Amino acid sequence: MENMEKRIELEKRGRPAEEITELNLDNCRSTQISGLTEDFKTLENLSLINVGLTTLKGFPNLPNLKKLELSDNRISNGLQFLHGCPKLTYLNLSGNKIKDLETLEPLKKLPALKNLDLFNCEVTNLENYREKVFETLDGLTYLDGYDRSDEEQDDEDDDDDEEAVGENGNGAGSDDSEDEDENGDLDDDDDDDDDDDDDEEAAGDSEIGLSYLQKSGLDEDSEGEDFEPGEEDDDDEDDDDEDDEVAEGAEGAEAADAESRGVKRKQPDEDEEGESAD
Repeated sequence: MENMEKRIELEKRGRPAEEITELNLDNCRSTQISGLTEDFKTLENLSLINVGLTTLKGFPNLPNLKKLELSDNRISNGLQFLHGCPKLTYLNLSGNKIKDLETLEPLKKLPALKNLDLFNCEVTNLENYREKVFETLDGLTYLDGYDRSDEEQDDEDDDDDEEAVGENGNGAGSDDSEDEDENGDLDDDDDDDDDDDDDEEAAGDSEIGLSYLQKSGLDEDSEGEDFEPGEEDDDDEDDDDEDDEVAEGAEGAEAADAESRGVKRKQPDEDEEGESAD
């Protein structure tokens, strides 16, 4: 496993120490602090979980450190080496070798300390352990995740760093929602375009259908006799002549009837005149 110094260089990623605000050195192997210097003057969050530390000797002054994770190490004393961290509000010492209340006395000089975790340390087996720790550290708000009234810690009471992370998360969430709206708008536009395409396709189909029908009609007409305007006019004139002949024939017949009737009428008259002459 890598040692602490190599891990620090890795975590820096070429950045200067004074620009780093968060440093995770979990699971690197070291019995004491090494490579961590006062150059990390803006450091706010430091995690040293399961490193194998037996002492805090050499812990640097970190004036802006607020949260320190030291769980699952082998620390039994030396908490006075944290006095160079006046803004420390959260300290996790769970799973270490702290056995008595006297070991906790140096923590009185950390005025900002509000949250202490000693879970799975031998000191928790002492009689009236919680009451005695709260008496020793009267500025403490939470011990092992519970307040003096045994009420569990609320999420609203997390330290400033966690709140900052939450705000950043909310900001990211709002950006995502805006992206979703933009994507939604884009989707709507795509749908509109699709609808327009469908309308155009439908119009195209109907135009093709009309043109097909018209073409079919023309083809059917073309299959019949050729149309010549002159012939149609001749037919009309012939029809008119026939009508005139029929009309003249009818008038002649009527005249003939009239004459015949006159003759027939005259014959009796003539007979009558002959008889009178006789």
